[in-house]
Amino acid sequence: MTSQRGRRAALRLAALLATSGTLHFAKPRPFDTLIPPELPGTPRAWTYASGVAELGVAALLAHQKTRRLGGSLAAALFVAVLPGNVHAVRVFWRRPVVRAAMIARLPLQLPLIAEALKARE
Repeated sequence: MTSQRGRRAALRLAALLATSGTLHFAKPRPFDTLIPPELPGTPRAWTYASGVAELGVAALLAHQKTRRLGGSLAAALFVAVLPGNVHAVRVFWRRPVVRAAMIARLPLQLPLIAEALKARE
């Protein structure tokens, strides 16, 4: 039996991830700048790979039979992108307003992870 709370969380995250995943392909350049240079390969390859991951997780969350797996993978994905979010602070360090937004964004990973875990219900 699945909970309504979990279903709603899953659908909210599916919409968020589907939108973000689509943007990774429609407008990849902003995402490229957020890829830490320490990662092997090209930023564009990582942008596309993360877009595929977001779209795949969105699809898993959207279907009741795969929602539990999708919630687990969404939580892992939100942890995995944290280095990119930290790198964004470095990228925009000399732009105080943008830097502040990037810093403010860091703790927002926690409610996303919590929502992903809720989607597993």
